Amino acid sequence: MYNQIFENIIQKRRSVRIYDTNAPFDESVVKRALDRAVLSPNSSNMQLWEFYWVKSKETKEALEMACMGQSAAKTANQLVVFVTRQDKWKERVQWNLANLNKQFAGKELTKKDKRALEYYQKLMPLVYRNDPFGLNTILRNIIVFFMGFNKPFLRISNHADQRVMCHKSCALAAQTFMLSLAAEGYDTCPMEGFDSNLVKKILKLPAAAEINMIVACGIGTPEGIYSERLRVPNEEVIFEV
Repeated sequence: MYNQIFENIIQKRRSVRIYDTNAPFDESVVKRALDRAVLSPNSSNMQLWEFYWVKSKETKEALEMACMGQSAAKTANQLVVFVTRQDKWKERVQWNLANLNKQFAGKELTKKDKRALEYYQKLMPLVYRNDPFGLNTILRNIIVFFMGFNKPFLRISNHADQRVMCHKSCALAAQTFMLSLAAEGYDTCPMEGFDSNLVKKILKLPAAAEINMIVACGIGTPEGIYSERLRVPNEEVIFEV
């Protein structure tokens, strides 16, 4: 059945670059949107993300400068910074294993249960582990070459592959966040134009953290939508195979 409510949310969400700084802003909508964002699909339930809800005036002003004075950053009521934390993979592996052990406590393990445990005990370390000499990358490349020579195989071998995987998951969370705000009548703008090193310094993030995007939030003004929504024709991007 056609869902008009969801259609309205999709049509409502636009990248709005100027906000009404005098309009009332209910912070609870951001809290609900963040709570929903953590429910987003993510690779292997590793949740290698962090969301920084910028509420202090000082931090927001600093981020405005880091965003190079963009109107969306300057006029937004609040900003939310979406961050990838690939470096936390060991913590997330242990967290998933602890939850699995709770689920399996007091029962005889099935083959499916054992595979789930091995997934985090063996596969996740193989996928995420890195070392200063690149030995783990070499090992992954060898495994991918031989195991994938004549059959389908997961081709994640280097740090770049890992980064892409983490950023995809984080971007899904950001989209959930923006759709949630749209559902409650608020506007957003995902920004990529920022000094990532400066943002990390402002938020006191470790070197391994990476900024996925910064999302401006508020009540948009009509002039905040710079143009009509334009998209390449569907037949150029949607294919039936």
